[in-house]
Amino acid sequence: MAPKGLLLVMLLSIYFSSTLSFIHANRDVGFSVDLIHRDSPKSPFYNPHETHYDRLRKAFRYSVSRVNHFNPTSTSPNQVQADLVPNGGSYLMNISIGTPPTELIAIADTGSDLTWIQCEPCEACYKQINPIFNPKESSSYKTLSCSSKPCESLSESVCNNEDTCGYSMSYGDKSHSLGDLASETLTMASSSKRPVRLPSHVFGCGHSNEGTFEKHASGIIGLGGGSFSLTTQLGSKIGGKFSYCMIPFKPNTTASSKMNFGSLGVVEGEGAVSTPLVDKDPSTFYYLTLEGLSVGDKKLAYKGSSKTNAFGEKGNIIIDSGTTLNLLPSEFYTDVESALKEAIDLEPVEDSESGLSLCYQLNGKKKFKAPPITAHFKGADLLLTTVNTFIMVTEDEICFSMIASPLSQAIYGNIAQTNFLVGYDTEARTVTFKPTDCTTQ
Repeated sequence: MAPKGLLLVMLLSIYFSSTLSFIHANRDVGFSVDLIHRDSPKSPFYNPHETHYDRLRKAFRYSVSRVNHFNPTSTSPNQVQADLVPNGGSYLMNISIGTPPTELIAIADTGSDLTWIQCEPCEACYKQINPIFNPKESSSYKTLSCSSKPCESLSESVCNNEDTCGYSMSYGDKSHSLGDLASETLTMASSSKRPVRLPSHVFGCGHSNEGTFEKHASGIIGLGGGSFSLTTQLGSKIGGKFSYCMIPFKPNTTASSKMNFGSLGVVEGEGAVSTPLVDKDPSTFYYLTLEGLSVGDKKLAYKGSSKTNAFGEKGNIIIDSGTTLNLLPSEFYTDVESALKEAIDLEPVEDSESGLSLCYQLNGKKKFKAPPITAHFKGADLLLTTVNTFIMVTEDEICFSMIASPLSQAIYGNIAQTNFLVGYDTEARTVTFKPTDCTTQ
């Protein structure tokens, strides 16, 4: 029999080991999680019968449809989800929910706030490959009342006669998610430490989810700037800081991008430049101020397509990890495209099958010489590489990865963010960019 002193040490060791991840979630520490590209071989969305170029064209289509979500003239602050295409996000995240935890995979979306997943009992659920979360089997699940602060703060909340707060999310393609607003323990599988537990996380437990949702994902993880996003609910626990580093999307790559929180989410050092985050409605989106682009030595001032988003207006572009392409107001895009045509000594391809506006046939040339392009954000100049501005759409055709936005809203997408460590500080209200080889992160 073990001596009492040794037994006490053993019990304390077990206790502190089991509570370590809880402690991590309650003070400012750092942890990282994998962001899985939806078309990576690691993703359940991966279709081995598609070519790399098929996947790219699909991502381009998502970018165009997704812009409706960000158009400030088509939605009101109380209907910020109205035009989102629910499967438009580019990245997925593995999380677990409940006690004991149920593992699931969901779309990580910086353009959404409330995290929601499919829940039993299912009144009308889309087909899901992974087991659907059953709140009755979790000891930490709790529905929220209509008088609770989260219910009163959520613009999409609804109440029934049982005083259980509900939520209602509607999407532009007539997809929807309806269910109970609840709190639950969320567990994130950290790539740098033990799993991190986040108790009392407010989320949507969806009992009626129908539309174009895909069977491989259990729901949506909101990473936006609103009150109910994962990053906002983490709040002081991460010091308001998170970052990500997106690797170039190459054929059959199995490497994952990284998302970092807390002390690991700090971006600083040589080459780092910062620009202010601008507070605008809806608060879901992360707004920056783009002052112009330079093509080589030719600096082009930003032009808006309407009275909104004009040059000098604060918050004229949204930075979004879920949109693949850069979308610019049409007048401004025309100036940029004209400058590129002057600088590139090749004839553009007419009617490219990629759907992109400016493409070139390489005719067997191994190298494509593109002029340097600099994005001029307020207080921060970003020198973009060819990886950020051009993309191979066939084995012999390369295209400019920026297009004219079908609406007035400009979006800074994930191709332009590739190989930059992008850090958000929601307390200091800044976004910081640092050129980085993201494959080494």
